[in-house]
Amino acid sequence: MTELTRRRILQGAALAATAPFAASRSQAAAPLAGKQAPSFYRAKLGDFEITVVSDGARAIPLPPQFVRNVSNEQVLAAAEAAYMPKGSIVAPFNPVVVNTGAKLVLIDTGYGPGIGPTVGLLPVTLAAAGIDPKTIDIVLISHMHGDHVLGLKNPDGSLAFPNAEIKVPAVDFTYWMSDENMSRAPEGFQKMSFGYNRKIFSNLTDKVTRYEWGKEVAPGITSVETAGHTPGHSSFVIASGSGRMFFQGDVTNVPDLFLRNPDWQVMFDSEPERAVATRRRVYDMASTEKLLICGYHFPFPGLGYVEKAGTGYRLVPAAWSPVI
Repeated sequence: MTELTRRRILQGAALAATAPFAASRSQAAAPLAGKQAPSFYRAKLGDFEITVVSDGARAIPLPPQFVRNVSNEQVLAAAEAAYMPKGSIVAPFNPVVVNTGAKLVLIDTGYGPGIGPTVGLLPVTLAAAGIDPKTIDIVLISHMHGDHVLGLKNPDGSLAFPNAEIKVPAVDFTYWMSDENMSRAPEGFQKMSFGYNRKIFSNLTDKVTRYEWGKEVAPGITSVETAGHTPGHSSFVIASGSGRMFFQGDVTNVPDLFLRNPDWQVMFDSEPERAVATRRRVYDMASTEKLLICGYHFPFPGLGYVEKAGTGYRLVPAAWSPVI
């Protein structure tokens, strides 16, 4: 048997590149597609059906300080170790539709169309998954950051889910809709978040239900306090029969960074130290109970399990299945 070595592989690649029978573009069997298919993924959870519907993903060039308590050099090293594009962090966006049999529930709404070519894809993805926005009964918002709420409206200002009851965390709504809080907010991301929420919710106050922690917010779905990322950041336990799943919103953003390094304080956290304490509390629980996790910013489709690893944690992706 011929020994397979790195040198032989490289030599073979070089020969293939110069081979006289290499097909030219005009001889190609089919044109390049040049685009992705809409991304959605379904799974069963007890008697419920879960559909992860991608809003897209984006490579985010690092601002001057992406993590408050760690240098950008360390962050970039961790990103490169995870094979992300040089100088950037890759963030997917994964809203979820839960079909309880009685209600169709959407958790978080993505950016909405018009933000950029790689995000705001939820309408296209829902259509590909056969889900009409008019059939959504409840929209649950985990927290009021732009990438979770802007998709509530269409570009013309109309409601994207016109028949849905919109439910938001009571603590977050009070915080983000406060003119006093907005006046004290520093320039940058925090100030923009106040603007986004006024854009979306200023004429929806009488149409929004504000939920409390520890309450059932939809059939089989209970809200859980996971504050720190925002003052009212909420997660959800989704339970049907023996099936349970924990939708964790932004308890952790990019797992290759913030699961592995749970003490890192990302610039988006409103209360950084509280966010760290919440992160450790949630993942200690999830790893002990071997609880299925759905991560809004986890690699699509965002389903997996968390295990302790050294001083942090690691993500074990759930097995993909071609059937439900």
